[in-house]
Amino acid sequence: FNRFHGDQECYYQDDLRVLSSLTKKEHMKGNETMLDFRTSKFVLRISRDSYQLLKRHLQEKQNNQIWNIVQEHLYIDIFDGMPRSKQQIDAMVGSLAGEAKREANKAKVFFGLLKEPEFDVPLDDEDEEGENEEGKPKKKKPKKDNVGSKSKKQDPNAPPQNRIPLPELKDSDKLDKVMNMKEAARRVRLGPECLPSICFYTFLNAYQGLTAVDITDDSSMIVGGFADSTVRVWSVTPKKLRSVKTAADLSLIDKESDDVLERIMDEKTASELKILYGHSGPVYGTSFSPDRNYLLSCSEDGTVRLWSLQTFTCLVGYKGHNYPVWDTQFSPYGYYFVSGGHDRVARLWATDHYQPLRIFAGHLADVTCTRFHPNSNYIATGSADRTIRLWDVLNGNCVRIFTGHKGPIHSLAFSPNGRFLATGATDGRVLLWDIGHGLMVGELKGHTDTIYALRFSRDGEILASGSMDNTVRLWDAVKAFEDLETDDFTTATGHINLPENSQDLLLGTYMTKSTPVVHLHFTRRNLLLAAGAYSSQ
Repeated sequence: FNRFHGDQECYYQDDLRVLSSLTKKEHMKGNETMLDFRTSKFVLRISRDSYQLLKRHLQEKQNNQIWNIVQEHLYIDIFDGMPRSKQQIDAMVGSLAGEAKREANKAKVFFGLLKEPEFDVPLDDEDEEGENEEGKPKKKKPKKDNVGSKSKKQDPNAPPQNRIPLPELKDSDKLDKVMNMKEAARRVRLGPECLPSICFYTFLNAYQGLTAVDITDDSSMIVGGFADSTVRVWSVTPKKLRSVKTAADLSLIDKESDDVLERIMDEKTASELKILYGHSGPVYGTSFSPDRNYLLSCSEDGTVRLWSLQTFTCLVGYKGHNYPVWDTQFSPYGYYFVSGGHDRVARLWATDHYQPLRIFAGHLADVTCTRFHPNSNYIATGSADRTIRLWDVLNGNCVRIFTGHKGPIHSLAFSPNGRFLATGATDGRVLLWDIGHGLMVGELKGHTDTIYALRFSRDGEILASGSMDNTVRLWDAVKAFEDLETDDFTTATGHINLPENSQDLLLGTYMTKSTPVVHLHFTRRNLLLAAGAYSSQ
């Protein structure tokens, strides 16, 4: 160890620190990192010519011992064709177990979107008046039809509609979808010439230590998870947060009245902030359900809790992780959620089951972040083993392994069309991945510290990244993903020529005074909301 540890690349510092503490044979027995190295082979991707040269060199020198070690502990993934350039190799290395085998990224992934349910969008009275004033009444109506018709064709890359059971739409969900479409009609088309405004929510005097943030899809509520084990929910609209009345009061209400949903709320409870007590350790992840009725939080105490936003009480505590849970997220369709933690596995849950439905095992270190694919059939996990894995919800299989980050992964974001994944890590780089081909297709350099937040704009034109370096950066996602040369050759060898200069893709950098960016969210009209806690150091 003493002789060779200085020769290792900088991204193995953490692993070397673990190994440096092992001085006796007994120490090696229970050590997890040691076990990883003993049980899984380190993967090297080498061209056939390079491999032949290595083999001949070792055999000529009669280095049988080294050759035996190579065969026993290395998995050499040989590809035909030209060896890779240093830049191509550097882009892909860095993970705890070497690069991913090319086989690992061959399985078919249904990355397309599910068909939206069809229903008509009723025009508001307001809309109609507005049209008459402008004197162009015909303009808006065709646009409305397009919203419905766009989703009628089945995406060829989409999974079958019933591949995994998804919850039925309730009437309230349909109303929400209608609202969403109306908002979408007023959405700003973003691009290099039209950047979003950024509205920053700064948590002041957050001495409790802000550890997680989430914002509802309709941008009406914001939640903070704190190191003092509390969860705090704020309303960011003038509408106050109210609880449902007590059972005795509810029984007096006329169920048939039109405004029954308004009558069940207790005005006496109205306030801008609700504090949820229940966890016994820092809260590391929070997630609102799509219908805004529930909230998830996960904590150092090893549990995931489900809270009702009708009563602001805890409904369920899910116990499965025995160690801290670092992240949790609701499926875009509700009902299912995912959690990932220090025990190196991610778990898929349904709100009405005590036990997890799926356990995704394979990472060699903590699962630090978890995200659902927009079609809810896949889950991406980022880990401290410096890899990202994509899992199939249907059968629990790992269908993609992405290597290239040089530090633990802390943020993931799927593009709205479901084809691409963006990932951010402690190395300050944002990497872009083509899910269908299983390839890295971009590297965005600029941040100088851990990237904790990534979000695509609603139509996927812009990628926003937020970091511990107190900046929000905006990147041109259209340009990053256009004219990708994903021909059969690149897919076969598993590498692609990355553009040298990612500065061409950087559209803007926005500094805060002293606030690390913990969360980003695009509203339905493409206003960018950012959040973080002011730090006075």
